[in-house]
Amino acid sequence: MSKICLFGDSISKGVIIDELRDRYAMTKNCFANILATGDSALDLSNYSMLGCTIMKGQSMIERHIKDVQSCDVMVLEYGGNDSDHNWKEISENPSGDHLPKTPIEDFVSAYRSIINSLKEMGKKIVMMNLPPIDEHKYFDWISRGLDKSKILQWLGGSDEYIYRWHEIYNVQICNIASEYNIPIIDIRSAFLERRNYSDYLCNDGIHPNEKGHEIIAEVIAEAIPNLEHAMQNKAVFEKGA
Repeated sequence: MSKICLFGDSISKGVIIDELRDRYAMTKNCFANILATGDSALDLSNYSMLGCTIMKGQSMIERHIKDVQSCDVMVLEYGGNDSDHNWKEISENPSGDHLPKTPIEDFVSAYRSIINSLKEMGKKIVMMNLPPIDEHKYFDWISRGLDKSKILQWLGGSDEYIYRWHEIYNVQICNIASEYNIPIIDIRSAFLERRNYSDYLCNDGIHPNEKGHEIIAEVIAEAIPNLEHAMQNKAVFEKGA
């Protein structure tokens, strides 16, 4: 069995919203734990971190370099935090220019840098795309205690801009995977195929709830064996060439 290392953000870490206390909490029923238990458990080590951007992800990989060197497959999940903004600053100055936590050009550059480093180490890489967000839930969540009208002003009058902006990062993730011929686990489609995918997201509109984590676990469990087979065939082909 291949040893898998998972590096990502709070989604991979298993952060959800405790609806009774209305605050973030960890769930034991996250997709990583689901995949690491049971009869068909994967040999998976989770190095994801709450609030992790692609830049912090680079640092995390460097910090756990010995574990990375000993693993067979690296699964990467980044982008959600990178696309986020400082909503307090926007609320206070809606006419100003406000950059996301990681501008898209820097996000692409850093992701490429991680991939290049892992490829030099001879690692098999798998990327995850982003679950969709519910922009209405998300807007209500991030604007709590702030001036909603000012944030809406900066958004151009519609909270749908949040979804479009988040989608830009997802598109770039898919582009990077295509550029490097890296298999991608399509989490986003699995959610969008649901009649009301928001039912699988927490009240903040961005973190999958426990039902959402079940979806992610199912998609990965189905994808990993096929991806490993494809990567093994690719390795044999390259060796023969």
